[in-house]
Amino acid sequence: MIKKLTKGLLTLSVFALLLIPIFANAQAPEGHYTNIGDDPLYLDENLHPREAAVGIINLVLSFLGLVAVVIILVGGFKWMTAGGNEEKVGAAKKLLVGGLVGLIIVLLAWGITTWLLDTIPDITQ
Repeated sequence: MIKKLTKGLLTLSVFALLLIPIFANAQAPEGHYTNIGDDPLYLDENLHPREAAVGIINLVLSFLGLVAVVIILVGGFKWMTAGGNEEKVGAAKKLLVGGLVGLIIVLLAWGITTWLLDTIPDITQ
């Protein structure tokens, strides 16, 4: 029970550390211009809802792609450290296949949403 709780807290901490740069971009040093329109978390009254949606979708899909790559890396690490144990190798293969399927789904979702967001304005005009 404590081992599962510790593992869960460690995983949550790693993901929280990955998100720190997003929230820490409060102010650029003087003389350095940052393109605010490229920041998916920056919303103002002049921002079109479509642009906000694109930014949020890209952020979520980027995070999911990162998770899929981490799953693939964990599966590869488990396979390399299995020591010939068939159970561990089987579990590692399942992780690798799951990570690859997840990565393919994320890439397809990104491609479909990009295509839709590029073609919908052309259809409505």
